[in-house]
Amino acid sequence: MTGPERRSDIISRIKNSAVPVSGKALAQAYEVSRQVIVQDIALIRASGHDIISTNRGYILNAPNIASRTFKVQHTDDELENELCSIVDLGGRIVNVMINHRVYGHMEAVLNINSRRKVMEFMEDIKSGKSSPLKNITSNYHYHKVEAENEETLDLIEEMLIRKGFLIQN
Repeated sequence: MTGPERRSDIISRIKNSAVPVSGKALAQAYEVSRQVIVQDIALIRASGHDIISTNRGYILNAPNIASRTFKVQHTDDELENELCSIVDLGGRIVNVMINHRVYGHMEAVLNINSRRKVMEFMEDIKSGKSSPLKNITSNYHYHKVEAENEETLDLIEEMLIRKGFLIQN
């Protein structure tokens, strides 16, 4: 196993472990010295992963991301307002989904987390490259939205209700 492959696997092991992963255990798993693992951890940190050393081993300090799926409906004229309102409150629109009676479940990745990305998306729509997926289901659609915490998602939900976009079952 090459160094980059080993480091990628180390990240996965630490991320997927319920308990801290010791350097000794990593060294044994990869049949390398403990010093090689220390160097790997330094390189992993340098690449942007927040690995924390504890007295019991390594853990990954990954942010807890909250997510919620909202069923919404709005016109084409309200599309930009909906997207900007979500990102302005700290949300990231992960995708758009519809359930079509003939075609079934359809989904497109959006990953919109800023007004700049909203504007880019709107330019693509306005250029005629495509039309919003919601247009084939009488404007009904779903968005998976991620945020730093549940409180932010609550604010987004309240805004969607206030603006009349959220469909409550």
